[in-house]
Amino acid sequence: MGREVALKLLPENLAGNPSYLQRFQREARSASALNHPNICTIYEIGEHEGRHYISMELLEGQTLRLMMQGKPLPVDQIIRIGLQIADALEAAHAKGIIHRDIKPANIFVTKRGLVKILDFGLAKLAAAAQSSAPQRNSANSASFPTAEEYISSPHVTLGTLPYMSPEQALGEDMDARTDLFSLGAVLYQLCTGIPAFRGISQPVLFQEILTSMPIAPSQLNSELPSGWTTLSPSFLKRTGISGIRLLPICAPI
Repeated sequence: MGREVALKLLPENLAGNPSYLQRFQREARSASALNHPNICTIYEIGEHEGRHYISMELLEGQTLRLMMQGKPLPVDQIIRIGLQIADALEAAHAKGIIHRDIKPANIFVTKRGLVKILDFGLAKLAAAAQSSAPQRNSANSASFPTAEEYISSPHVTLGTLPYMSPEQALGEDMDARTDLFSLGAVLYQLCTGIPAFRGISQPVLFQEILTSMPIAPSQLNSELPSGWTTLSPSFLKRTGISGIRLLPICAPI
């Protein structure tokens, strides 16, 4: 058709691993089942000369992770981005698809300000059984010396620790609310410039997610409107340990 596309390739050293191949294919199937302007469009999944690939729309811009660089975003930009992410998640959840890895690195903002959710490699149908159990994750330190990202791999707890819901961290059954908790964590970081949960190690991060409440955003960013320090019921979470959990985010009521 003559259009430019982006290709995502499965590394050759992982092509023979059924778990990685399954995750790669799951990403393509999940995203291609969704037709939404704020979800990256998948055109094709295939194999050429032994290389597995996903063909998707070519985007120009950067991820939220690169945009923030440890600083909060302007209020109007936070609103625009947050609304688009929420709308995309609503569309996915309406199809029974849970993303399970909402984080700044998986949210792309084009040069025109259009938000695109990326990487449905951990997505699952809400009705499907959760088979993973909590185990050790590998750490990948980023701009924070506090292990900003703990990336999962097959057979371990799925997701990225600082943005996981309590149920996800415990390896329990999840529904669409796990994405809402992760969205709350992303919005918190957009408003403050720092993650809601910043433990220096995996055990500390687990403990913070399960038991701690982040510092009120207004204490970290004086530029926020006064009404943005509320506890939004939209991000209510239920856990077996603490019963009802609310994540403080920056959102007007």
